[in-house]
Amino acid sequence: MNKQQLIEQIKLKKSFLCVGLDTDIKKIPEHLLKEEDPIFAFNKAIIDATAPYCIAYKPNLAFYESMGVKGWIAFEKTVEYIKKNYPEQFIIADAKRGDIGNTSQMYARTFFEEMDIDSVTVAPYMGEDSVTPFLTYEGKWVILLALTSNKGSHDFQLTTDTEGERLFEKVLRKSQEWANDENMMYVVGATQGRMFEDIRKIVPNHFLLVPGVGAQGGSLEEVCKYGMTKDCGLIVNSSRAIIYADKTERFAEVAGIEAKKVQEQMAEQLKSIL
Repeated sequence: MNKQQLIEQIKLKKSFLCVGLDTDIKKIPEHLLKEEDPIFAFNKAIIDATAPYCIAYKPNLAFYESMGVKGWIAFEKTVEYIKKNYPEQFIIADAKRGDIGNTSQMYARTFFEEMDIDSVTVAPYMGEDSVTPFLTYEGKWVILLALTSNKGSHDFQLTTDTEGERLFEKVLRKSQEWANDENMMYVVGATQGRMFEDIRKIVPNHFLLVPGVGAQGGSLEEVCKYGMTKDCGLIVNSSRAIIYADKTERFAEVAGIEAKKVQEQMAEQLKSIL
């Protein structure tokens, strides 16, 4: 999916919602544990219920890797299900990979060749050769960690050099040498508030993947106020607040209701640019 196709989906659905598939075997409804593949059964139901209201899905690899081979199988089945039944959806492998060049090549091969996923999150802190292997695939996206939503983000990402430049700003500026807004996005946490203004000064046209709305307390209105562009430029993720909104046999129905609520809020925010 290229940038223009992503923008068209946002306009069509009046949504820039990404549903995070952080599927934990210990948190899904108990009745699903009887299924042959409980994780996939949960994901399938969530996807069917939320697909009308979102433009992307983001499986977090940690939740699948924690189950070994069974988890990887569930992950692959989930990706295939989305691609077959909802091909308009943008798929993000939230893997936070990034290693020396030849290792990154293998990570890139996993997600872009073997699984044919649209994008993968990448940690930039080993530098250019840890990122560029992901950028050799036409039509695929790298989503670079820039300023995250967790409390510990302040430990390193906001530290400054002798010229007063913060580390996340250095990441944004340096990475412009590697790619452009047609194949690179950035992760910016919803809890960062007005920091979006500083980010937009450096990357005015890039899409931002924004976690932290919902369970982590980020404000959708604030994100849009400081981070939205004329083409929206945002993919806002919500995981727990949607997928775990209910733990009964109505879990998927309730997830759909919650996704629709977020979509309606996003439609309001999009009125100024659509």
